[in-house]
Amino acid sequence: MKNRILFLIATFVAFLPAFAIQKPLFMLYHHSLAEGVTFMDYWKVIFHGLTLDLSIAGYLTIIPVLLVLLSIWLGGRYLQVLFKGYFLLVAILIAAIFSVDIELYSYWGFRLDATPLFYLKTPKEAFASIPLSAFIVQTILFLLYTVAICWLFWKLIVPIFKDTCVRHRWLGSLVILLLGGILFLPIRGGFSVATANVGKAYFSSNLFLNHSAVNPCFSLMTSLLKSQDFASEYNFLPEDEKSAVFSQLVNIPSSEDTVRLLTTDRPNIILILLESFSSNAIEVLGGEPGITPHLNRLSKEGILFDNFYANSFRTDRGIVSVLNGYPAQPTTSIMKYPIKSQTLPSLAKSLDSVGYHSDMLYGGDINFTNMKSYFFASGYEKITADTNFPLKDRLSKWGANDDVTFPYLLKEIKDQPTGTPFFTTFLTLSSHEPFEVPFHHVEDPYLNSVAYTDSCIGSFIDSLKLLPVWNNTLVILLSDHGYMYPHHIKHYEPARQRMPMLWLGGAVREPKIISEYGSQIDLAATLLNQMNLPYTQFTFSKDILNPQSPKFAFYTFPDGFGFIDSTGVSVYDNESNRVLLNTPETGSNERLLKGKAMLQTLYDDLGSR
Repeated sequence: MKNRILFLIATFVAFLPAFAIQKPLFMLYHHSLAEGVTFMDYWKVIFHGLTLDLSIAGYLTIIPVLLVLLSIWLGGRYLQVLFKGYFLLVAILIAAIFSVDIELYSYWGFRLDATPLFYLKTPKEAFASIPLSAFIVQTILFLLYTVAICWLFWKLIVPIFKDTCVRHRWLGSLVILLLGGILFLPIRGGFSVATANVGKAYFSSNLFLNHSAVNPCFSLMTSLLKSQDFASEYNFLPEDEKSAVFSQLVNIPSSEDTVRLLTTDRPNIILILLESFSSNAIEVLGGEPGITPHLNRLSKEGILFDNFYANSFRTDRGIVSVLNGYPAQPTTSIMKYPIKSQTLPSLAKSLDSVGYHSDMLYGGDINFTNMKSYFFASGYEKITADTNFPLKDRLSKWGANDDVTFPYLLKEIKDQPTGTPFFTTFLTLSSHEPFEVPFHHVEDPYLNSVAYTDSCIGSFIDSLKLLPVWNNTLVILLSDHGYMYPHHIKHYEPARQRMPMLWLGGAVREPKIISEYGSQIDLAATLLNQMNLPYTQFTFSKDILNPQSPKFAFYTFPDGFGFIDSTGVSVYDNESNRVLLNTPETGSNERLLKGKAMLQTLYDDLGSR
């Protein structure tokens, strides 16, 4: 009986060094973010991450507890083999989660959540973001880590278990059950009122150190567990206070003083979503010089919104923000739930009601992240994707490059029947990781891919201007989301979210710069009001050009939100229940209150659909 107890204790304890080693490896892998970090900081990261390590160790010890309990009554002749099989499976899971997480952090700036699992429904596209060199490194890391964990448990832990006869079975069972009950404490996170959560690992003003302390298995597990009961997730405020604050942010009636930007109420509309375009790569918005000469030139010919922000960090959420005026969710994506997303209002549905024909173009796999079902449910009549292009044109890992899809779009516009206004949406893809494009302008892969797409934009617009359709067409260029460039930018900072929005075409009355704060969700109300169409069904969207509308931008990141207006910026992290950024302090309480009301209303709405 003693060897059974010792085996269970050793099993639980052995998981701790297996998790602890992840933390210095993670920090060394991202050494550029660990600048100025001391040796003592490494120990602090390990120590403060212990709570989450203990919790996962507790979960993983439950199965051995049940098997040992079974062995008291049935004998444990074959249990050593069974234990080896269990620990092999656990080793594979732990190593896979860690090796995926450590690389994804380079792109996303947060620890692993449920998002990649959703993308793995289309594995070809999911792995297209990963450069071959990174894939090789992660595979080697995965194999080495799996072997190390297996060696630890197979050689040192499993031999402790002996199939000895237990004389007092009921007493032995009680002792094992008691040990199992004790596991509840580390699983729960101790005796305090607050249960184990990611925020318990946070200890520093340096967010990278906090992230380094988080156990990625715990981060993934909690993300999966809290992705269903949406209405209960963010109950910051009493219902009446939330409603009162939210009512001040949206659904402001149209004003006669609204600036009129268009020469017609029924222009043809070409909406181009630029993959990962960040304002930091665009010179006219204060970004890198020489990367986007065509956007710089075209911005002087159209209407440039220079205080415009993304609502999220991924394409599936950015698309919904733009086309449905629906804010991105920090813990999930409504596109994952067709039964919910099909209930959203959409630009395509609104335009269809007044005679528009709507079509969608994307050079990649339209089944990625449920996009195909989503676009059809949103009112699009025709969808063109990678399979519509010959194999010779699908040279990118993602599909057809932008130098293929832009000319295709131009041809489709030429072939549009006269007399029927059209609404065309086009999602580019070449400026997506791993940024491999048939073009060389600068060394930085991201900037080079942006420069490549910019060259395609310039050629497309110049060719479109030569067509008769140009005179009655509005071209809207904006990003699906931003990108962490320069690479020192934190994933939660406003600079990560700032993006271009540019209106061009013969339907534009005159060039103009609009500096009012707004975000992707505001395009729906702003555009529809310019066309004298109703927009009140877009609950979260406001008309940027209405002088009576509040001027702000709201965005989300994994389990957090940012709120920007003329008084400053406030960023709140729900995991740690702390403010990450308040610039300036003046007005911060009101900004945070509005952001919380926005997020709470969003999740109440999501839960009710």
